[in-house]
Parts: sequence; structure tokens; C-alpha cells
Amino acid sequence: MTSDGSPYQRFRRAIATGNLNIIRACAAELPRIGVAEAASILLVIAEREPDRYQRAAVRWLGKLCLERSDARLADLGALAAALAALPADPAAARAALVTACEDAGLREAAVAFGR
Repeated sequence: MTSDGSPYQRFRRAIATGNLNIIRACAAELPRIGVAEAASILLVIAEREPDRYQRAAVRWLGKLCLERSDARLADLGALAAALAALPADPAAARAALVTACEDAGLREAAVAFGR
């Protein structure tokens, strides 16, 4: 470990900067990008690169489906609706994402969307 901390600590600091180049470099150091980390990246993309948000949101939802074989259609529908609303109404959509993630048992993703 370097004096800069673990790769995950560097990733968290990168998210706080909002600089996608730094975020992507730090994410590349992580052994795995989970749903929660991807959620944090997605929020920055929504703010900084809105033209890429739609594709990133679909990929996030796809990642969730691949990682959680127990995902329920109702949860996926609620998440998709909240993701679709994020560009137009970020505050309400983020609250809906927190609730939908909690309902789906995605506690860490709920925390990421709630920041």
C-alpha cells in the first residue's frame, strides 16, 4: 500500500473530485467494480457527461442483472424509472434510487445514490 492509501480509498477520493479522468484511472486499479462503485461513477457521468448518461445507466442496470440473479422485475422496473428520471429531476430520482436499492437489498448502492 502506498502513502496515498488503498485503491478503494483513492477511488473514493476521485469520486469526490468529480473528475471522470481521475475516476476512470482509479477505477482501473480496483480489483472489481461492484454495483455500488458503478452507481457512484454513474452519478458523476450524469452530471459531467450527460450525453453519455443513457448508455451508462443501461449498463449499470445490466450489471445489476448479471450480478444479482435474484433480481425481481418490480425492483428493476423501479430502478429503471428512477434512472430515467435522474437527468430531469436529480433530487427526486436519487431519493427513488435509494428506496429502490434498499427494497432490492442493495444497501451499498443505496448509500452511493444517497450521497
